[in-house]
Amino acid sequence: MALIAASAVRSCFGDGAATFDRLLAGESGVGPLRHVDPTAVNVTHAHHLPAPAGADEPELPASDWLAGCVTAALAAAGLDPAAARVPVLVGTGLRELRSVERQAVSGRPVRAARLHFTGALRAAAPRLGPVLTVANACSASGHTLALAGDLVDSGAADVVVAAGTDAMTASMLAMIGRVTEEPTEQVRPFDADRTGVLLGEGAAAVVVVSGAWRGPVAARLLGVGLSCDAHHETAPSLAGISRAMTDALARAGRSPAEVDVVVSHGTGTLLNDVTEAEAIHRVLVEAGGDPYVTGIKGALGHTSGASALMSLDVAIRCLRDGRVPPVVGLRRPLPEATALRLVTGAPVRCAARVAQVNSFGFGGVNAVTLLAAA
Repeated sequence: MALIAASAVRSCFGDGAATFDRLLAGESGVGPLRHVDPTAVNVTHAHHLPAPAGADEPELPASDWLAGCVTAALAAAGLDPAAARVPVLVGTGLRELRSVERQAVSGRPVRAARLHFTGALRAAAPRLGPVLTVANACSASGHTLALAGDLVDSGAADVVVAAGTDAMTASMLAMIGRVTEEPTEQVRPFDADRTGVLLGEGAAAVVVVSGAWRGPVAARLLGVGLSCDAHHETAPSLAGISRAMTDALARAGRSPAEVDVVVSHGTGTLLNDVTEAEAIHRVLVEAGGDPYVTGIKGALGHTSGASALMSLDVAIRCLRDGRVPPVVGLRRPLPEATALRLVTGAPVRCAARVAQVNSFGFGGVNAVTLLAAA
């Protein structure tokens, strides 16, 4: 069984510890949209990382955040990033598209080779590599975790970093602005009055190791269930999502009743929340489970390729801390979710031993992870 030695996050709230504290407090990191004219995209709010004090944004922001998280995770695992020869699997939805858009407007060139993450990671830690990129939409870092687990379990590698990163782009903002008449001001997962999603940005990384590891352990990676249902370009499939959940349970050798906490995908969109609620009910609740259900996008926005591992970091902290944060923005649960044990208003105490992390992407690429407490 693969283990997770360490995890690192950079969100609109800061690092993983700061993010979890703000989630427990029920806060949202939403603020005015930067970088893009709100009237051009019908989006007025977003979950940005704090602007660097007295400095311009990095030329390649997604790469910069990624390098910081990867080196922080390696250091937390007790590995010297400068000396470790470790493969890195990076999940992303948009890679460095923001820099390409900036080039189109400003004319400032960006070399094509720099749009891949190898250069940024090698600059931070020269011996890291190889670096492989997985562009599986919003579940991308869940897929990198599955691949990292396979590499370790097969003996192909002793240590692998799974990571995810994304910076919001004008094109993605324009897309989410097209599906709502009035601009969304807050992400409200599983709420009957939800009005749509807002983007976030940042990065996350975890160090995956074999059972022979003798360093720190943050959690046990029980299994990652995958499905690719190709049901629709953007709309989720109940069957596809349910299949990823049952695949995760089968790989982990666990029953639905053993799942104590679900960190949901929870986008606050018309279709996702109904479909995800029905899948949780069908796969877990109808089979005897009654997990607490939370989600982080009401606080952090949708961080695209980084979102699965950001949720994973929160799940690890739920298992370790014994508290589950509330779903920020949830006031009136939608009818399809009333049978779920949604965490609202305040954190709940829970001696959780197994957590599930849901992550779904456009095109029906789904990744569901099961973790056990260390």
